[in-house]
Amino acid sequence: MKKDMLPPVGVLAVILAFALWNSAVITGHTQRWRDQLQQAEALALDENWQAAGDALAKSYEDWSERQVFLHIVSEHEAVDDAEAMYRRAMAFAAEQESSEFRAELADLQDQLRLLAEMERFSLKNVL
Repeated sequence: MKKDMLPPVGVLAVILAFALWNSAVITGHTQRWRDQLQQAEALALDENWQAAGDALAKSYEDWSERQVFLHIVSEHEAVDDAEAMYRRAMAFAAEQESSEFRAELADLQDQLRLLAEMERFSLKNVL
C-alpha cells in the first residue's frame, strides 16, 4: 500500500470504529430503558401506581442523563419524540390511566427500538 493511502485508510478505520462503538452504546442504553419501561408496566398492571411512577421517573432520569450524547449522535426529532412520550407516560401514570399509560409505554418502547435501529451500523443505514 502506498504511503499516501495510509491517512485516508486510517480515517476510515476510525470512522468505522466509532460507528460500531456508537451502535453498541445506543443499543445498550435503549435496551436498558426498554427493560425499565417493562418493569413500570408490570407494576402498573399490578395496580401499584406509586411504584410504577417511581420506576418510570427513574427511567426518565437515566434517559435525561444521556441527552447531550443522544443529541450529538442521533436524529434530534427521534430523541425529542421519545422525550415527549416519556412526559406523556408520566402524566398517565400520575392520573392512573391504565390503558393510556400502557399504550404510551408501548409507543415509547417502539421509539427506543427505532432509535437503536437508526444508529445500528448496517448496509441499510449506510446506503
